[in-house]
Amino acid sequence: MPVTVLLVDDEPLVRAGLRAVLDAQADIEVVGEAADGAAVIPLVRRLRPDVVAMDVRMPLMDGIEATRAVLRTVDEPPKIVVVTTFENDEYVYEALRAGADGFLLKRARPAEIVHAVRLVAAGESLLFPASVRRLAARYGDGGRGNVRARDVLERARLTGREAEVLRLMTRGLSNAEIAARLVVGTETVKTHVGAVLAKLGARDRTQAVITAYESGFVTPD
Repeated sequence: MPVTVLLVDDEPLVRAGLRAVLDAQADIEVVGEAADGAAVIPLVRRLRPDVVAMDVRMPLMDGIEATRAVLRTVDEPPKIVVVTTFENDEYVYEALRAGADGFLLKRARPAEIVHAVRLVAAGESLLFPASVRRLAARYGDGGRGNVRARDVLERARLTGREAEVLRLMTRGLSNAEIAARLVVGTETVKTHVGAVLAKLGARDRTQAVITAYESGFVTPD
């Protein structure tokens, strides 16, 4: 079955460009479009897309509120990738905090767009370590940690190995790369990553990384 995608952007040319790139792939199908975040929930419920590619800035309901709404109200919600013009944007950071699985620049090459959709559809986070680090430094309390995130981390009671895995996750390493670094099996790393996500109450790796930065567990400098 192809990966199904819903495009949400108030610029028709952006939607047309994304559709042309994605529909050209045999394993990806664009099943719908919307011009504003306010239309996302009914379309998600009707079309059941695997991935939503959503503009972060829209006039009626932006990508942040739309992401929150989808995750709050839709059973088995789709993966969400916010599409942005500028990566160092507070809107992008807030969208990641709200539960987006990653972000994609509008100027990305076609191959990067296709790879992003396939990646998040497969359950991975579209995480750019350097960009997330800069966003955390600018909008996430500068690594000083906030009370909510510190409380989440303290209550998680991560084991030493789980803490080590989380640190490597903040650097954007895949399970295979973490396994090689720790000299353990990939399945062992998957188990540790699953435990970290469960203990932090994180939807995915991106959410775990955001918590790591905002709690002061790792610093963005």
